[in-house]
Amino acid sequence: MAKFSIAPKPTFTVDVPIPQVGGAPSMVPFTFKYRDRTALAELFDNWKQKASELGERFKGTEPTLVEITAAEVEQGVEQIKDLVVSWGFGDKFSDESITALVKSCVGVSDAVVKAYSEAFGKARLGN
Repeated sequence: MAKFSIAPKPTFTVDVPIPQVGGAPSMVPFTFKYRDRTALAELFDNWKQKASELGERFKGTEPTLVEITAAEVEQGVEQIKDLVVSWGFGDKFSDESITALVKSCVGVSDAVVKAYSEAFGKARLGN
């Protein structure tokens, strides 16, 4: 009989390629929160709603690059906090270090979200 539990583990770890300015990405392990399909859909719907609200906030204005960057950093920090429970950096996993990471590594939140999504895709396809 196969040893398989219907109840998934509450977390899973994936190596994420962290973009480095002027160099190749560094692979860093991230431990993610598991979500079932319904919870994952709710999370993505929530992100979509917040992105829409952000678009409305800037609608009809000429936002500065600083304002746009601040909104992107805020969004990236929120996404990482929604997905990640720990990481392989030497820095403690905290609001301050998440913000520092998002501010210093352009595209890091996209890399984290992509790695999370791909882990579910691989599971769906049977690895």
